[in-house]
Amino acid sequence: MELLLFAGIFFGVTGIAAAVFFCLRSRKMYRIIDKMQDEILNRQPVTLSDLREGKVSMLASKAKRIQEMLEFEIAKAEEEKEQVKGLISNMSHQLKTPLANLIMYEEILEQGEVSPADRLKFLKKMRIQSEKLDWILQSLFKMVKLEQDVISFEAEEVSIRETILDAINMIYEKAEKKEISIVTKPFEDKKLYHNRKWTAEVFVNLLENAVKYSEPESCITIECISFEMYTQIRFTDRGRGVRKEEQTEIFKRFYRSRDVEHLEGSGIGLYLCRLILEKEKGYLNVESEYGKGSRFSVFLQNCKN
Repeated sequence: MELLLFAGIFFGVTGIAAAVFFCLRSRKMYRIIDKMQDEILNRQPVTLSDLREGKVSMLASKAKRIQEMLEFEIAKAEEEKEQVKGLISNMSHQLKTPLANLIMYEEILEQGEVSPADRLKFLKKMRIQSEKLDWILQSLFKMVKLEQDVISFEAEEVSIRETILDAINMIYEKAEKKEISIVTKPFEDKKLYHNRKWTAEVFVNLLENAVKYSEPESCITIECISFEMYTQIRFTDRGRGVRKEEQTEIFKRFYRSRDVEHLEGSGIGLYLCRLILEKEKGYLNVESEYGKGSRFSVFLQNCKN
């Protein structure tokens, strides 16, 4: 009987001790978890527990991984926020001049004190500024859509000659006004992987820049040179050229050289060209000697025979 009583007391005390132990252990684990949560919320480094239990160590490791993921997402969001702020600022700057010009010409015409000849002149200026405004907006929309992968287009096996002719036809009138000739050196036509519409836009941008920055009565040359994997389409002008230190900068969004700040332009064209060619697995580079001209080269993938 005494043995049974002793056994009962022993197991009772042991049970109480076990309950107290597990309760204290649970409280300690709760404090550890609570501390880790506070560290994550306060963006402080998660401190590893001094306990050696596998579960606690694994929990701390997962908490650190969660914190690292959160920090990465926060940094990414901050970077995107700064990019959006910069984009809005640059868009505002690009749109300010044509809008200001349109308002000024409208105010002059509203006064009603201009001759019929001057009225036509201001209406023509308003049309030019409207077209410029439309071009900037369209370019900005394309740029943003390409950056966000909203626009998707497939490269196909298309004749490069047709794409080059499309671009020349679109720029011919501007070149003719400055008496600039566009000469295409003879080449064997071939099919390259590209999108005819979007690649023609790349060529138009390059030709438009060549016309804009070249002297009247000069010449722009187009050449096609085949290599094993790519074909190089070269656009050579005898314009003002690009300074060596700016030859990588000109492909950045909204970049404008100090040499051409007084001329019309948005700093979007070359950046847009780069985005389009990246979609086609092609690329673009420039060789230039300041004061003597530039050579922009587009590289497009050859089709497999």
